[in-house]
Amino acid sequence: MMKRRPKPHSNGRCRIVPTGGPGGGKTTAADLFRREIGERVVLVPEAATMMFSGGFPRSHHPQAVHAVQRAIYEVQRNLEDVQAALYPERVLLCDRGTVDGAAYWPGNSGDFFTQVGSTLEDELARYDAVIFFESAAMGGMQIEGGNPVRTETLDEAVQLDMRLREQWSRHPRFVLVPHNVSFFKKISYGLKMLTSIMNELGGKRVRKKR
Repeated sequence: MMKRRPKPHSNGRCRIVPTGGPGGGKTTAADLFRREIGERVVLVPEAATMMFSGGFPRSHHPQAVHAVQRAIYEVQRNLEDVQAALYPERVLLCDRGTVDGAAYWPGNSGDFFTQVGSTLEDELARYDAVIFFESAAMGGMQIEGGNPVRTETLDEAVQLDMRLREQWSRHPRFVLVPHNVSFFKKISYGLKMLTSIMNELGGKRVRKKR
């Protein structure tokens, strides 16, 4: 049995997770938000995209997927902790979080947390808020986009969206950004929710860069 990890330390401000199914727009929203807000926010990039773009192997074999998700978890966790150490006074905007691995884990999602020596409750506690961008696949729309490492079919994207939402919706500060046929309207709503959350958690009103 793996040793339980200690509870995480705060970065001094807060951690907000934009997440959701493939093709939801979370990365676009996070990048736009960072550009608008400036130095009050630091973006934590998505570990899986970094790793797969760098040549990390991927496979559909269950044991291989288990190994991949354990590796992504460790990289994601440490990316967050590095940014928290480097920028203790900034809000961390995490492109996905450590809970995501449970949705990609073949079999019982609870086994994922056992394998990484944690629990769903402890991983949710790492974050102060979750903003969930529902996949365009939930509206029957194709999810092709600019991410070359995305390989999910439409049906797979729907299943992932549902599994991710099942995990993240247990967070006490969970906000859903539903699918919209207008991507612009969806992202605009997502940015409004991000601003509201940051104002609530950060203690100061968000001001755009001049």
